[in-house]
This record gives sequence, C-alpha cells and structure tokens, in this order.
Amino acid sequence: MDARELLSSLPSVDEALKSEYGREWLRKYPRRYVLDAIREAIALRRKEILEGTAKEVSLESMTAGISLNIQRLATPGLRPLINATGIVVHTNLGRSVLSERIMEKVSSVATGYSTLEYDLASGKRGKRHTHIKRLLREITGAEDGFAVNNNAAAVFLCLSALARGREVIVSRGELVEIGGSFRIPDVMSHSGALLKEVGTTNKTHLYDYENACSEATALILKVHRSNYQIVGFTEEVPIEKLVSFGHGRGVPVMYDLGSGCLIPLDQYGIHGEPAVQEIVKSGADLITFSGDKLLGGPQAGIIVGRRECIERIQKHPLARAVRIDKLTLAALEVTLMEYLDGEQAKEHIPTLRMLLEDPGTIKARAKKIASLIKREIKGVVLQVKEDSSQAGGGSLPAAEFPTYVVAIKPEKISVNQMEETLRRGEPALIARIQGNSLILDARTIGELEITAVARAVTAALR
Repeated sequence: MDARELLSSLPSVDEALKSEYGREWLRKYPRRYVLDAIREAIALRRKEILEGTAKEVSLESMTAGISLNIQRLATPGLRPLINATGIVVHTNLGRSVLSERIMEKVSSVATGYSTLEYDLASGKRGKRHTHIKRLLREITGAEDGFAVNNNAAAVFLCLSALARGREVIVSRGELVEIGGSFRIPDVMSHSGALLKEVGTTNKTHLYDYENACSEATALILKVHRSNYQIVGFTEEVPIEKLVSFGHGRGVPVMYDLGSGCLIPLDQYGIHGEPAVQEIVKSGADLITFSGDKLLGGPQAGIIVGRRECIERIQKHPLARAVRIDKLTLAALEVTLMEYLDGEQAKEHIPTLRMLLEDPGTIKARAKKIASLIKREIKGVVLQVKEDSSQAGGGSLPAAEFPTYVVAIKPEKISVNQMEETLRRGEPALIARIQGNSLILDARTIGELEITAVARAVTAALR
C-alpha cells in the first residue's frame, strides 16, 4: 500500500470511540482524555506514514499506545510515593507525614458539614480560630494564638499589622533566606515595615539595639537560624535580654522561630532548637512558627503571644487573605491535641516518631528489606550498614540521626538507571545514591511499606 492508501485506511476518532476498546476506555476514564489520546495516536501514525516508517495502521495496532496515553493523562500529578532518603521533613516530598488519626478527623470534616464558623452553644456564627485557641494557650503558655496558611504569611501579617511605615530592628546575622527565596528583608519591605539592621554578620550586642532604638521603632525582631549555623567568633543577644530591653523602651519583641518545636529536644541530645514554651516564658510579645516541620502537622503558620498583639493582628485585612481552610484547621487541631501529652505526641506524630526512633528498631526494618530482596535476587551485592539521617525542611541543620540503610550495588544496570527506574515506578520510590550504591534509609520507610520497597527493588534488579 502506498502512502495515500495507508492514510485512507487510518481509523477515524469516531470509529475508535465506538469500538470495543473505545467503549471500555470511556467507561473507565474521562471522555476528554480518551479523545486526546486517540487523536494523538492517529496524528502520530499519520506522521509515520508520511515519513515512510509506518508498518501497521489498524486500530488494534494503536490500542496499547492509546491505553498508556490515557493512563498518563488520567494519573494525578500529586500522588503518594515512598521516601527512602532518610530525610524526615522532606520539603520536596510533602514535608511532615500526617497520622491516620489526623486523617480520620480531616475526612470527617471534609465529607460533610462542620462547626467551622458556627457556635453550637449559642446557635450563632462563631470564629474558626476558636477551635485551636485553647490548645495553643494550654500547650505554649501564651495568652492567645491563632493560625494562618504558612509561617511566611504569619511573619508578613505580623509586620504589616504592627510595623507598617515604621522601623523594625533586626540583627544582620539573622537576615535569613529559606526555601523559595523567602528573605526576611524582602518580606519586610513588602509588608511596609522599614528594616533597620544592627550589628554584624557574626556578632550583635545589646548596645547595637540600644543605639538603633528610637521613636520610629515599632518592633524588635529576632529570627531563629533554623536552617543554618554560624560558628566560631560569634555572639548574639539572648531573647530574655532583648525582651527586657524592649519592654523597658515600650517596644514589643517578636521572635520568628521558623521550625516550631513543642517538646524540648535537649533530653534527646538534640541541641540548639528552642521550644516554643521557652520563648513564651521569656516574655516575647509575639512568636511565629510552622505547623509542619518539627511540629509535625499540616502546613500552617502559627502566631502566639500577648492577647493585645494577637487581637490587633486578627483584625488586619490580610488576616482573612491568609487564613487556613477547614481541612488544615482540622488536621492542626488534632495534631495539637497530641501535644497535651508529650509521650503521646512522640508516639502518634510520625515526624517525631521518625526523628526519635531507636536505631535498633530502624536496623530491624532495614534487615527485613534486605532479606526480602535477597530471597528473590540471588547474588545481589547488598549490605545493611550504619549511616546518618537528616531532619530536613530547614530544621536542625547540624543534627545527625544515627540510622541503618540498605546499600545495593546493581550489576546489570548502573546505579543511576536503577534510581530512575525506582523513581518512575508505581508507587514511586525515592532513594539516594552514594558512590556506586543505591541507598535505602529505613528511618523514613514505614513498616507497611517494606514489602512494596522490596518488590520495587527486586523488579528493578531483574
């Protein structure tokens, strides 16, 4: 058959839709995706005919390609995967994992009506912030608190409400940048506050704040360096001294903690991360921190502090623009309830459980994974060995968490090919490469994921 005859033999879109294959596709997938995939397959085959490379033009010869295309189009871009990197609060992989208890609450709120802004006692309109105010007061010791959609919004809102058109004093060593190029100087500029830098990168003294403070000063801002450290010849002013100075001058003091930790980590050998309760006790007027990261809940920005300051911030027009939705609020409420009992929080909040898990338990999990792989693949070069995990998410930058990993050296394919195969699998498995080995860190692999991990690795090695 010449090109003209082949072109005339191509099935039409309507013919494909009315075929047995087409009816099955329409039953399982949205019509739009089916149409797009059929048109793409026909266009590709037409191109092959014109180039002289087409061997078959029947609908049957196109069905496999059409099916794959439909599946690709119908598969959500946001979907679950297995984190085998050992980075617990992995920014790119969704940060903190939420527990089943939390998701049960979210599901119950999402699938029906709720008391989001309704007071059952009075039968009148209520406020969404009341659902977590009591919890924030009880857990942190602050007079008041509420939440917005993330910590960047929390900082921006506080500066806009309390310091617009006036100066905010910040140490040069605390002008941080976090992920997404969020910089303290930039957010301050857009909030309308005027940045007044004091001190140097490595040293800032109390007299630097004293010399900078004037009638134009609206706020003293301290920023926790949660994602990096300055070591060596350094000095900074403790929050207690800043508060004492600020209150003596009638200037409120705000502390942006970033990560937000609600249990003291020093008892676990993790130093340098202040607990929110410690900062509240210092007398700081406002404290902002994340709802995910070390707190282990959904993405949110939490603001706690003096009632007068909180009320002013809540009345600001931006407060509505950055408020949290009902699903985030439901997840955050259950997460905070876990913190009413510190021991319960360590057990029921996945982020804390993974960070504080006993290395022996992690080793046992790594051995299970290795055993399942060895059972299926004979002669595989595989080793369970000690390594270290990271907190991630811009938290605890200097902390290393002893862990156990499964190190695999593939023989038939390169380690890069293996990594790509696992990454493109279903479910996707995200690992890391170390030298010529693929590393599976058992810290971030759940017990219920062990079989899936072993199956994925086995398939990639065959």
